This record gives sequence, C-alpha cells and structure tokens, in this order.
Amino acid sequence: MLDSPAARFRPFETDLDREASLGILQGALAGAEDGELFLERRRTEALVLDDQRVKTANYTASEGFGLRTVNGEMAGYAHATTLDEAALKRAAETVRLAVREGGRTAAADPARTNRHLYGDIDPTADAEFPVKIDVLKAIDDYLRGKDARVVQVSASMAASYQEVEILRPSGESYADARPMARLNISVIVERDGRRESGSAGGGGRHGLAGLLDGDHWKAVADEALRIATVNLDAEPAPAGVMDIVLGPGWPGILLHEAVGHGLEGDFNRKGTSAFAGLMGQEVAAKGVTVVDDGTIPDRRGSITFDDEGTPSRRNVLIEDGKLVGYMQDRQNARLMGVEPTGNGRRQGFEHAPMPRMTNTYMLGGDAAPADILADLKDGIYAVGFGGGQVDITNGKFVFSCTEAYRVKDGVVGAPVKGATLIGDGATALRQIRAIGNDMSLDPGMGNCGKAGQWVPVGVGQPTLMIGGLTVGGSA
Repeated sequence: MLDSPAARFRPFETDLDREASLGILQGALAGAEDGELFLERRRTEALVLDDQRVKTANYTASEGFGLRTVNGEMAGYAHATTLDEAALKRAAETVRLAVREGGRTAAADPARTNRHLYGDIDPTADAEFPVKIDVLKAIDDYLRGKDARVVQVSASMAASYQEVEILRPSGESYADARPMARLNISVIVERDGRRESGSAGGGGRHGLAGLLDGDHWKAVADEALRIATVNLDAEPAPAGVMDIVLGPGWPGILLHEAVGHGLEGDFNRKGTSAFAGLMGQEVAAKGVTVVDDGTIPDRRGSITFDDEGTPSRRNVLIEDGKLVGYMQDRQNARLMGVEPTGNGRRQGFEHAPMPRMTNTYMLGGDAAPADILADLKDGIYAVGFGGGQVDITNGKFVFSCTEAYRVKDGVVGAPVKGATLIGDGATALRQIRAIGNDMSLDPGMGNCGKAGQWVPVGVGQPTLMIGGLTVGGSA
C-alpha cells in the first residue's frame, strides 16, 4: 500500500482521502487528454509603516483545490476552498463538460526531479511580530535622522509560504513548499517646496530574517534616499528620437514586458504575438541572447517545478539574434508539437495555468559599460524604471523612468525628470548597438500580470545601448 502511486499523494490535513481523491480525478479525466488536481495552502503576512504609523498589518491563510481537464484547445476548470470529497465530486462533474466523447490518449506525466531550489522555511514565522514592527520603525527613524529633507517614509515587508501538491490521474504526485520574502522602502524628500521620491527593495525565495538585518535594510534605505535626492536636482527631460543607454539589472523589466510576453507559447500558437511565425529567423541584433531561467536558487521567479509538475528549466529564447524557442505550458506545447518548458504557472488554486515567465534576462556581451556611455553622443542614460504599458500583438511599449540622466558627448550630465521611453520590442531588439559585460539580475521585486493573474518574476540584463528610441519628455 505505501509503495502504490496513490500512497505517494499526501494531501494536506483535510477530509480528503487519498484513494478516493485519485478515483474522482481519474473519473473526471477519463477520455481527457490531460489534467490534474492542484492543491494549495498559503500563508501570507504584510506589514506597512507609512508616515510614522503602522497602516497595515495583515495575516491571511487560505487553502483550496483546482481541478482541470484538457482536450485540445478546450479546458474545463473548477475550484473550491472546501477541501472535502463532496466539493471534489462537484468539481469533477463540472470539468467533465470539457471531455469529448470517444476519448483521447492521455498525455505522459512530467518528469520528476530531485532538485530543490530553495529552503523549506516559512518566512511568516521567521521573526516575532514585535521585531518586525521595531525594524519598520527603525527604518523610519534612520532616514529622518540621516537627512533633514526627508518628509515621509514608507517601509513595507511581505512574507508568504505556499505549499502545493499536484496529483496526476496516474497516481503520480508532485509536492513543493515555496517561501517568499520582500522588503521595500520609499522616501519623499523636500527642498524649497519641491518634493521628490525614491524607492528601493527586493527579496526572494528565502526567509525574512536576513532582510531585517540592520546592514541590509540600511543599504536599501540609503539607496531609496539616494534616488530621491538625485531627483531633487532633475531637469525636465528632452523629447525626441535619440539613442538610449539602459543600466544593468532592473531595466530588464523593459525586456520582460516588450519582448518576454511576446515569446510565451499561447500568444504564438494563436498568432497574436509580434513574434508569431518567426521561429529560426533573425529577430534581434547579433550578440543578443535572451533566456528564461527558472532554476536559479532562491530567486524570486524560480520554481522547482511549475504548477503542472514540469521541472523548471533554463530556456534559451533568442540566441545570437535568432529566435529559437518559446515558453510553454503542457497544453500549448502539445498543440504546437514541442516539449513543455516548465513555464506553466498560475497565481493560485483559483486559476488555471498558462505560459508565464520565470527569471527572464539578456546575457552579457564584451563591452565595458564605461565605453558604452562614452559612445553615447546625445541621449539618455536610464537606470531605473517605474510603470509601463505594452501591447502584446505589436510589442509597442511606453515606460516611465524613475532615474535617468542626460548624456552629451559621452559625459553623464544632470538627472532628468519625466522621461518616458516609447517604441516596440521587435525594433528595439534590432537596434541594440552595444552589450555590456556587466549582466546582473534585479534585486527581487518583480510581479507580472497576465489575464488577471499575478506571479512573481525576475528580470535582468547588462548595460545596453539602443539606437533611435523615442523619448517622451517634459521639456
């Protein structure tokens, strides 16, 4: 009994019986091409101190299941917060509506992996509540004491612990425990009636305690203050078409949005991506290699296996300028006749999986960053980004800069305010003129939205020069 496939499925402490659960799942998926039972339990804590007061102190706990059947392009999905046999039977009746008569050949189970990319630690229990509050207050005191121009401080910490189990109709099961912790600090400074802001932070799939260490949070606070004070001297950004140099790390968010979404399998299978039908063709400048890698230990976007049970991978998407791969979940991979890539992700048990990015970044080149800047004759050096908008069908984007500088004849000049970068991903890739040797990942603060679902992601890139982007400015 203990050696049977069903015995390896160990549901959470609920009224679900393992053998009964497997039987209901098998009945629901009889004749279906694919599907699974996804079980989830999540604990989340969020604390926010704003303007010297604790404004938010939330702790939530949730659990539930999602049951899915898949046939070709059709899928049935049902979920519930009640983990009992009656709820599972009702869900099975619902998803059976997507199963066609005649039956299909069941897809093979995902391969198994012994790799684990993060520790089994619950960040919500990593420090006592009074300690967390004391750290938030200490951050506020530190910034106000360091610079008399500070008029407001907002400090937040978030921690979560997600336990998932995926049961396949064969009886195979996949279990994972996924920690996440994050610390963010924002500061507003004022001088002569002018106010500017700066923010910094990050985290990853690890405990919260390291983020609460004084050396760590002081460095984050110093960075937020630095950005805010830089912006006090910012001049109105110019407008026009000009060359741009992007800094390393977080500016990779532009790559993520303008290019990454267009390389997800569902958009390409449906022909709605700007990159649809271009496999094997040159889509970027020579030297440009873009990867999506969910296997980097402790990173925000990493997953031991995706939300269908497929082990995460390092997937090369663009290699030396040529399109060589898309990011796939099981359904879209099967419909496109390729292998799943470990990118089937979902926000939680209430949602069906879809192709999503993990940690998406561009590999470094051989140019020194100082040399790239020296070659910029008249343009903008952008090192920080805020929000942006992207149209997946054509790759057109608009991004606002949170920290940027005017550059003339290779000399970095005054900071500029109000700069937005406007273009399209496909054109921007082809107009990359220099790739730095300083590739770095972001500090761990990315969230990605798609079809109403949000998942944690990572981004990264080296210093890049892109020719001929449109800059929307305030000058």
